[in-house]
This record gives sequence, structure tokens and C-alpha cells, in this order.
Amino acid sequence: MMNRFKWFAFGAVSAGAAVLFGVWFLVLTSSGFGARDEPPVLESWFARRVRSAAVPAGARIRANPVPNTPGVQIAARAHWADHCAACHANDGSGDTPMGRGTYPRAPDMRLASTQQMTDGELFYIVQNGIRFSAMPGWGGGSGHGEQDSWKLVHFIRHLPDLTVEEKKEMEHLNPKGPGEMKEEQEEEKFLKGEDRNEPQIPHHHH
Repeated sequence: MMNRFKWFAFGAVSAGAAVLFGVWFLVLTSSGFGARDEPPVLESWFARRVRSAAVPAGARIRANPVPNTPGVQIAARAHWADHCAACHANDGSGDTPMGRGTYPRAPDMRLASTQQMTDGELFYIVQNGIRFSAMPGWGGGSGHGEQDSWKLVHFIRHLPDLTVEEKKEMEHLNPKGPGEMKEEQEEEKFLKGEDRNEPQIPHHHH
């Protein structure tokens, strides 16, 4: 009798899970699979759950071994501007063409959904990335790389208090696109006098 009840309970739970998945799938397919579309509430919830479930329990409780000094913040700011800002923006808002165009969208890391994560969770995600998302793992297995990731955790904590001056400083460190590079080269040429169309003085032969 007990075995029969266990099987019944297992069947009921499985059926419930199947129905939930079916509802989620219908919601998803009714709006299409495009990464650019605004994700439905259920889809956003699923994306958040994937991010949270990505971190093993042991990794969550790791403490940050790197002290949070002004020098660490400067280094982490430069690293973020060069490696992370293309998707996450300098201010962590995720408001960039790449951040908006990925699925799930790059989260606004200034908000509680990121800030309430433990240092260990943030470190693990930076190192290992998140499956079913555009977030890659940046950990190369070196001690130096781990130090950089822990520094980034301190910078992520600072995102809600980022100053205008810090953002401006980061803009100079962002990777340049082909258009910007061409513009800079043309400006340099102009300043050196290479691009000026100076009138040619005709030479008179006596």
C-alpha cells in the first residue's frame, strides 16, 4: 500500500512539473524566442533561478581574501571598463547594445537581485559564467586571475555609489570601436599638420 502511495505521489509531482514546464514553454513560444523581445514575467523568473542555481553551496560562503583598498578599486575599475563594460555598461546598468541584445538580458547589477548575492556567489559567477546565458566564465585557473575576480567583486559592491568622475575616467579606458579609432587617427593627423591642404607656392624659373 505504501509503495503504491509513493508511486502515486511521485506521479503527481512529475505531472505538476510537466504542467509547469508546459505553461512556461507556451508563454515562451507565444511571444517567440527572440532575445530582443521583452521577456515575460515567468521567463524572467526562470532566468533569475538559473543564475541562483548556478552556484554550488560551498562557493556561496567563500569570503573575499582581497582587502578593499583604493588601489584595488582603481585596478578593478580599469578591468571592468576594459573587459565587462561592453555588456554591463560602466555603471553596471546593462544598458548597452550588447547587454540589451542578449538573453537573458544583462541585469542591472546596482539592484538588490545582484547586491544581495554573497561575495562567494559573485566570485563564482565571474570565474565560471552562467549556463543558458551570455555570461562567459573568465577564470583561467591562475591565482592572478582569481585575484582579479575578487577585486571585481569589490567593484560590483561599489556600483550603486559610482561617482560621475569615476564614470568619466572609465570612458577613456573602454575599448575603442573601429569608427572611434578612425576618428582619433584623423584628429591626430590634423593636429600634426599632415591633413592640412596648404596652398602650393609656384616656383618661378629665371
